[in-house]
Amino acid sequence: MNLFVEILLFVATLIYSYLEAFVKLFVPVKRKSVSGELVLVTGAGHGVGRATALEFAKRQSRLVLWDISKHGVEETAAECRRLGATVQAFVVDCSKREEIYSAAEKVRKDIGDVSILVNNAGVITAADFLSTQDHQIERMFEVNILAHMWTTKAFLPTMMENNHGHIVTVASAAGHFVISYMVTYCSSKFAAVGFHKALTEELSTLGKDGIKTTCLCPVFINTGFVKNPSTRLGKILEIEEVVEALMEGILTNQKMVFVPSHQSVALLIEKLLPERALAVLKKLTNVKFDAVIGQRSSQ
Repeated sequence: MNLFVEILLFVATLIYSYLEAFVKLFVPVKRKSVSGELVLVTGAGHGVGRATALEFAKRQSRLVLWDISKHGVEETAAECRRLGATVQAFVVDCSKREEIYSAAEKVRKDIGDVSILVNNAGVITAADFLSTQDHQIERMFEVNILAHMWTTKAFLPTMMENNHGHIVTVASAAGHFVISYMVTYCSSKFAAVGFHKALTEELSTLGKDGIKTTCLCPVFINTGFVKNPSTRLGKILEIEEVVEALMEGILTNQKMVFVPSHQSVALLIEKLLPERALAVLKKLTNVKFDAVIGQRSSQ
């Protein structure tokens, strides 16, 4: 096929895609069933992880819950069991690769093949870059991105054999937009978004269309991880509204879920506006939160 024909094909596809997207605005989206699926949620002991586990429990999924907190993960498991779900809880430190691989092997042998993986575990230190301790930098990368890779490497082979599964990456709006006093966190979340996009592309190239991927990118959530967040524009999100959007994204196989949804427009605006105008816009939003500033660290 020559270049001219390929360009014509691209234009035709582009027009068709826009028409298809327009029609979908008026057609109810089909939601898949997750009943009976074996769902593994990391960071399930609190916050978004706990709420996500409860939503899967309501939909008759079987659950495997991981968290570093024994009390937290067992409390989540108990709540899920009250909803009628079959649940197994594990204490796993997602900053440690060998713990992840060991727990994953136990899940495969004793419970079964994970078909939905929710990589939710995450940590944050709010501080200017030079005040951020080396061990804090390492832990943010170990939990926020490397853990995603280790869990995916552990459970993806069976998904590929069956050409069936769903890998969920809980990232952040900080994986698209930068903010002062979160240099390391933003870097780790940019990596998480990149991992999701690259993995999605690779699965498509390999013809594994039965394995779906979803990336969640919310703004500040009222979980207590970031102290006293505020912004002049928008609002601080509640856990329930974030998880509602995430579940809708999973059930309808959305690749990228922004919360609030207009963040996707903000991303486009950032690419189009001149740097000076962007600087004024950032001052207008006036994002604030408690952070360690000026405590220089050499370790």
